[in-house]
Amino acid sequence: MATGPVQQPSLVTRPSAAHRHPPGLSAPDTYPEGLPGEPRPAGLAGDVHALARAVAVAPTEPRWREDLLLRLRPVGHRFAEHVRVTEGPSGLYRELLTHSPRLHHGVRLLTRDHAAIVAALQAVQRLAEHSDVSLDEVRHRAGYLLRALARHRRRGADLLWQAYLTDLGGET
Repeated sequence: MATGPVQQPSLVTRPSAAHRHPPGLSAPDTYPEGLPGEPRPAGLAGDVHALARAVAVAPTEPRWREDLLLRLRPVGHRFAEHVRVTEGPSGLYRELLTHSPRLHHGVRLLTRDHAAIVAALQAVQRLAEHSDVSLDEVRHRAGYLLRALARHRRRGADLLWQAYLTDLGGET
């Protein structure tokens, strides 16, 4: 039972073409792909949500492939950033293993997930870019990608819980 106020996911609005940052200044949203003014949850989760919505639309809609590719690109960018932040020399996985060496197997599984998800992202992009591939096949592969991303997110959350919230006992 929730006792406090319910927090809504943060929303960001993509800048419209008229409000782009001047060259040389960094934009607050470094991945401007998407529909201008479209609100969505922030970060990789928001990009995955937008991709899932694009996949859910009937593939008979005009420009379905283009919309799918438009939503796929930011997922690829943000996922590459996620891999860099987690697997890098001073990344999260190194910190987890320093704090909790018992989690080596879980970290290895997440690292394998990264390679599989990158391959799935590339496969969906390749298929969506070729008009001779059936829309059902593209949609099937995109669904597989979304399930892999959801499974990876759950595994990562479980690993963090094991690292920081599990009481192994023995302390006095």
